[in-house]
Amino acid sequence: MLDGSLRQVFLSVKLFFFFFFFLHVTLWADAAHYHRLADEMKLDGERYWQLLLHVSNGSSEIDDPEFFLSPSGKTDFKSELHATLDALYGETHFDDNATACRYPARTAWLREQLDLQGLPDVTCNEYDTLVRKIDPRSVTLVFADAHINSPASMFGHTFLRIDSAYESKLLSHAINYAANADQSKENGVVFAIKGLFGGYPGIYSLLPYYEKLSEYKSTEQRDIWEYELNLSEEEVRRMVAHIWEIHATYSWYYFFDENCSYHMLWLLEVARPSVHLREHFWYQVIPPETVMAVEAEGLIAKNRFRPSKRSLLLAYETELSKEERLLAMSVALGKQPVAALLADTKRSLQQQQRLLEAAAELCEYYLIEHRLSKERYLERFQEILKARAALGHSEPLHVKVPPNPLQAHPSSRLSYALGSSKGDLTHYFGVRASYQAIGEADEGLLEGTQIEFFDLLLRYTREPGMDQQAKRIELEQLSVVSLSSLAMRGDFFTPFSWRMRLGWDRDGVDARLRAHVRLGAGRAWDVGAGYAYALAEPFAYYDVNEAHQAGVMGSVGALVRPVQGWYSALEYGYRFYHDGARQHLLKVTQRAALRRDLTLGVEYRFIGRDGPDENRFKALVDYYF
Repeated sequence: MLDGSLRQVFLSVKLFFFFFFFLHVTLWADAAHYHRLADEMKLDGERYWQLLLHVSNGSSEIDDPEFFLSPSGKTDFKSELHATLDALYGETHFDDNATACRYPARTAWLREQLDLQGLPDVTCNEYDTLVRKIDPRSVTLVFADAHINSPASMFGHTFLRIDSAYESKLLSHAINYAANADQSKENGVVFAIKGLFGGYPGIYSLLPYYEKLSEYKSTEQRDIWEYELNLSEEEVRRMVAHIWEIHATYSWYYFFDENCSYHMLWLLEVARPSVHLREHFWYQVIPPETVMAVEAEGLIAKNRFRPSKRSLLLAYETELSKEERLLAMSVALGKQPVAALLADTKRSLQQQQRLLEAAAELCEYYLIEHRLSKERYLERFQEILKARAALGHSEPLHVKVPPNPLQAHPSSRLSYALGSSKGDLTHYFGVRASYQAIGEADEGLLEGTQIEFFDLLLRYTREPGMDQQAKRIELEQLSVVSLSSLAMRGDFFTPFSWRMRLGWDRDGVDARLRAHVRLGAGRAWDVGAGYAYALAEPFAYYDVNEAHQAGVMGSVGALVRPVQGWYSALEYGYRFYHDGARQHLLKVTQRAALRRDLTLGVEYRFIGRDGPDENRFKALVDYYF
């Protein structure tokens, strides 16, 4: 009896192993068949397969080895395709760890291209739950305005929003890509340097849109532009499938090219492979220009502006008198009761409504700025809202909509100028890598901001009577980095303005080319059609052959836009050198934007030195690309 039972068990085991061996041989034969078919069709060279692998210049830009099924998959795309087929047909997991669950976009494309048959049945609970939760219907490209006080966001930031059937877009989900670093705990200089040279892994994240919106609109006071894209529902689902494949992987983050905006382009190309967004860029990827590239490829259906808390408060500030602004601030901080705001019966109903609305917005702002504790904020906010609700409905607040970032000029610039100084006729040739300078057209850009990297200017001079050999080309100036933030002051906001520059120029006391660094701070004011500013700036010049020069410069300036496309800039500076020397500097510029990418202008500069003063006149043309 026992022997018969053992024989049955032994026979069952043999049958199991035979069936297991037969199944795997069959599946291996299926995989081998599809290997041959894929090679015949040259699928590894297909654009879509290489998009799924993020291939650029012969190698995948995904640096996480866990993303690849083949050990050489980062550079050998055929081996990665074969490995994917082998994994699909040789599956040992049939739950969320299955290959088809980990790589839904790959699997769907290979099914379609090769008409795959006989794949094992798997259950993808996590992925299916995510798709049901997101309910992807459409996609919106979101641009958060520049934030110059943050190294990672001084050019702005773009991310994608996956919209569902919900009417409120706040319930949608945002797809973000960013360096995996905590800027609040890192030295700003270290963060900038590591960001420039790929010192951080960049990762994709999926989070509720209202969280991302709150971060930009309230905490960082950045306006938001939303660009609804004309992707079909099928294209959107294809994007979501690829996002699932890469959400747990990393690629090294580079501030100037492989950054947040660049990695959004991969997702859009996966959704619609016929567009070639990344081909619009070759050495730098700047967020506003990715929006321009998306528009150029015909993807934008419509746009919407979402003002930041700062923009809302500035709108209230324009509708309130000086006395009313101070009263709203006092009520928000709890220095005066709400009743004091309503006590003046001469105020109209709308004035009272605006005062309470402004006080409520200020309450939230003061909480963010840690000027109110959470407990005090809740007490004040509820009291103000209760009083405001008792006053009924009001006319909508008019918030000034700034120019669309799509109107901004491209970031790189070529320039030519014909100038005259001391009777010399001089040609100037310049090139700038990026991005914007005070005095240039700033439509669609953050007002009062200068962000320049690698601004090179050469001069070619031939003095009257000189022979051909006496012609010379010299370096006039080179700005490695030049940053300015001329932030307007008012009653609600009182930011300080600052600027810095590091490079070489000839503006010193003797016109020699010297290394130059300056860093200063001051104030700026809105003057209606533009702004004015005043700065105090310590500076230093250094020459390897001579002693350095140092001092302090006081500067006052203004930029005015009398009509659209017309930019008048003036700045006067007075320098005090450490050795007692004094110097006057005056610069007046007039520019006219003929097109988004073309500007003409004239410039006058006066440089007062210990020796002969210098007057320079220029006619200039700037071309942006």
